[in-house]
Amino acid sequence: QRHQQGTREKSMTSVKVSPLNKIAYGIGSVAFGIFGAGFDYFFLLFYSQVMGVDAYLVGLALLIALVIDAFSDPLIGYFSDNTHHRWGRRHPFMYAAAIPVALSYFFVWNPPASLSGNDLFPYILVLAIVVRTMITVYEIPHSALVAEITDDYDERTSILSYRFFFGWAGGTLMGFYALTYLLVPTATISNGLFNLDGFAQMGLISSVVIFVAIMVSSIGTHNFIPNLKLPPPKTKISITRIYKDIFETLWNRSFVALFAAALFGAIGTGVATGLSHYINSFFWGFSTVQLGQISLSVALSAVIALIVTPVISKKFGKKRAAITVGLFAFTILPATITLRLFGLMPDNGDPRLFPLMLIITIIDVSLIISYQTLATSMIADLVELSEVKTGRRSEGVFFASMTFVKKFVQGFGVVMATTILTIASFPVAVTPDNVPADALFRLGALYVPTVVTVWMLMIFCISYYEVNRDKHKANLNTLGRRGN
Repeated sequence: QRHQQGTREKSMTSVKVSPLNKIAYGIGSVAFGIFGAGFDYFFLLFYSQVMGVDAYLVGLALLIALVIDAFSDPLIGYFSDNTHHRWGRRHPFMYAAAIPVALSYFFVWNPPASLSGNDLFPYILVLAIVVRTMITVYEIPHSALVAEITDDYDERTSILSYRFFFGWAGGTLMGFYALTYLLVPTATISNGLFNLDGFAQMGLISSVVIFVAIMVSSIGTHNFIPNLKLPPPKTKISITRIYKDIFETLWNRSFVALFAAALFGAIGTGVATGLSHYINSFFWGFSTVQLGQISLSVALSAVIALIVTPVISKKFGKKRAAITVGLFAFTILPATITLRLFGLMPDNGDPRLFPLMLIITIIDVSLIISYQTLATSMIADLVELSEVKTGRRSEGVFFASMTFVKKFVQGFGVVMATTILTIASFPVAVTPDNVPADALFRLGALYVPTVVTVWMLMIFCISYYEVNRDKHKANLNTLGRRGN
């Protein structure tokens, strides 16, 4: 088996990854992009403002679901790394998740008509746990594939650029479609964000697209299976053995740096996404049509990141590029809110405001996507670093650990978002034109220092990452001498 594994690893490394292969891999992230956009941008708004559930209960449901899901992530990654199947280590999970993910996501946006208000809390808690667990069963094996498809330092960034392009574009286009054609005003509903039937249609269409994306990517990457890594020999598995292997795999300085950076980044993301529609709809006063245009513009941001990220990664290296891009990516939009608080931005309704914010958003989001691509590519390079130390390839464990920390603490970010709303005395179930000016000021004044602080802590942590191009090449040479 060792000879066979050596042959397969050599084949894997030398395979040319064509644009078509990269597209097939990247399309799979559409599923996670739609899921993420729905939960990050609409879930709190839908259940709090539309369905009448207290905001703190919605945040609590998300927090509990995230914590439960987070602890399952390393286990799913471990089992994926050690799965013995004729379809390899990753594809059995990807195929198995397609239908459960689609069905559970549909029911999130189609709650029973017999329930309303806080009576929905048990329902949203169970659904949030189920859909998050099922998307994890797909997402972790799918993300781990990139470290198996190639071990080239720059090619990994290129492949991941496609992954992040499709993930952001998929979520963005679905958000644009929903805001433009589904969440629209009616004869009895003045604001489209309160259109219950629109959310139900969004759930149906999103579920179909999620299923198709998962199947297209799973089938489209099926041809990689003969060239992927073999699992380690079968051994007796126990909980003690599982966690011993996981901690041994993850215990190195560069992983700790990325882990800590992901922790702070996820908190900031939880706050920012949880309050995104509050900032755009209430603070800036944008209509649902304008929100749809902002959502659509992210597709352009994804194209910019797809083109630019591999270039700056190759020129500057992943760590230096990530730090530089990150410093700009996570301060530009908060700066616009600060300027508004000091009266230095156009007033709401001013024809200059929306075009200005649209251009700023396109630039800022392209930088955020680029940063995320670089950080994920840095995770992939830890696989060989760990293999040198432990003798095991643990792609699933590494990527699962990143999703673990993001999910574990992003729930706290959502809770922080609901706390900001509470401290700001932000009214519930009101339209944007009925929110007091002092509540809007408090929202902005609390939001900016919160997100900027945690994001700068993220950049500080990532500065301790140590695997550069030369270190990665040395790791590959070491494994080559061992015959791995």
